[in-house]
Amino acid sequence: MISVVIRNKNQEKALGFLLKNLKERYPEDIDEIIVLDNLSTDGSKDIATQFNAKFVSIKKFSYGGSANLAAMSASNNIVVIFSAHSYPVSPDFFKVIKEKFENNKNLAGLRCLHSSNDFRNYILGIDARSDPNKSGVIFSGSAFSRKVWEIIPFNEQVPTFEDKDWTLRVLKAGYDVEFAPVVFNYEIKRTLAQEYFRFKNDILGNYQIWHVEPSMISVVKGFIMSLLKVIKNSFIQIYYILKRFFFMIKFKITKPQKFNY
Repeated sequence: MISVVIRNKNQEKALGFLLKNLKERYPEDIDEIIVLDNLSTDGSKDIATQFNAKFVSIKKFSYGGSANLAAMSASNNIVVIFSAHSYPVSPDFFKVIKEKFENNKNLAGLRCLHSSNDFRNYILGIDARSDPNKSGVIFSGSAFSRKVWEIIPFNEQVPTFEDKDWTLRVLKAGYDVEFAPVVFNYEIKRTLAQEYFRFKNDILGNYQIWHVEPSMISVVKGFIMSLLKVIKNSFIQIYYILKRFFFMIKFKITKPQKFNY
């Protein structure tokens, strides 16, 4: 059977939708559901209880640490990990995952499909060894082997990209990472503070894992272009706000003919 682990923080609405989806559409495929919660202050715990999911609190969150806790909390070898704001779509989502692990005993992880990059690499047959970044495991809507994790745990020192770091290490150790041709959706709206937090960690993770360092020229250029984009978009938004306003005034004065059906 399969263990599903959900990483969550103050996402009660999304969490409720995901749990409803899992319970109603995949009851025969999932053995247990675990919610790893980072000190939510909303009704996330009540939602988890409502759907009979195990609720585990994380006081000091890190991506690698939460992934390790996900593996430790699961009782099955196949662990599928979601963020609360993602959810499976394909009817055979978990059946395909299970079949993939049964057919390949050397399999460490699976990447399911949710973006144009996923679809493109899967269709073109670009595997994880050729492109570990875009074809490697991602820790939302993907699966990993707990037995492999016991040998190669997740890195808690990286600020993000713990999934990419693990992909590189399991491939180097001789394990396989494959695509699972099933679809999930990833849906989130981040605040500016959350966007900055992700941006900062992405810069650090890209440097530590992929050894990518932005040049000073690109940093300055990015700063200037971002400011110009904000200014340009502001003028464009004001322009269309005025257009909508004058259109509505014109509409109120000269209404078009109504049709009767």
